[in-house]
Amino acid sequence: MIYGDKNTGVIVQGATGKQGRFHINLMNRYADEVGGKGVVAGVTPGKGGQEVDGVPVYDSLREALAEHDASASVLFVPGFAAGDSIMEAAYNGLETVVAITEHIPVHDAMCAISYARLEGCSVIGPNCPGILSPGEIKMGIMPAHLAFKANTGNVGIISRSGTLTYEVVNELTRAGIGQSTIVGIGGDPVIGQTFVDVLERFENDPETRGIVLIGEVGGNLEEEGASYTDLPIVTYIAGVSAPPEKRMGHAGAIVEGGEGDAGSKIRRLEAQGVTVASKPSLIPTLIREML
Repeated sequence: MIYGDKNTGVIVQGATGKQGRFHINLMNRYADEVGGKGVVAGVTPGKGGQEVDGVPVYDSLREALAEHDASASVLFVPGFAAGDSIMEAAYNGLETVVAITEHIPVHDAMCAISYARLEGCSVIGPNCPGILSPGEIKMGIMPAHLAFKANTGNVGIISRSGTLTYEVVNELTRAGIGQSTIVGIGGDPVIGQTFVDVLERFENDPETRGIVLIGEVGGNLEEEGASYTDLPIVTYIAGVSAPPEKRMGHAGAIVEGGEGDAGSKIRRLEAQGVTVASKPSLIPTLIREML
């Protein structure tokens, strides 16, 4: 597993809000199903002493870590407080932070991600669905019932789009192709782990035999990532019909100065020798041929 397994203890920051409560329940139901640790504690300043679905809540990460063994956190805090929460997690030694929160101010995200990197903490997101390693751990909001892990031939998935991720996972599962780990890196202009960062982990993961990379308009992270790996890789770029100079649903998905549109991305990927699927339903056939 590339970011955690069933032995990883997870803390939820923003545990007492509506989203935190809902997803603590789902993450721990999955942990119970696979025999994992799951969420061991929650944090919400000013609400220490409460419980959420049997999970104790503390006022700070420091207090939570004094009582519980954990190496990762999942953020459901409001955008204005998310930067501080990421830095609190990094300062207290957590290895991974999954930032589900959207609408984090760009400057806050830049400061928090830079600080986390200095502390050796990997930030997934923000504005992402999180991580799912089938049979091991769920950190975030991905629907776990769509995924499965096969005995052999599992693929890793990296995506900037949550809903497209779910669609592709469903297509792979229906085709009998298992997944090693699914990572949503987020659609904001400033993100923590990039395609290259995640691919580097997949390269060293014995469970992963191939990669599906799901990109969208804006920037050049997809081309940078696809050129990094020697693993068999199939890409899909969303937004072929997206109008130029218009921001899409993701803050980072904007075509500027004629760069970063889907067509140019696809042409550059194909020039690199990368297989590009024209629609998600073709991905299982293409990746199976390469495994």
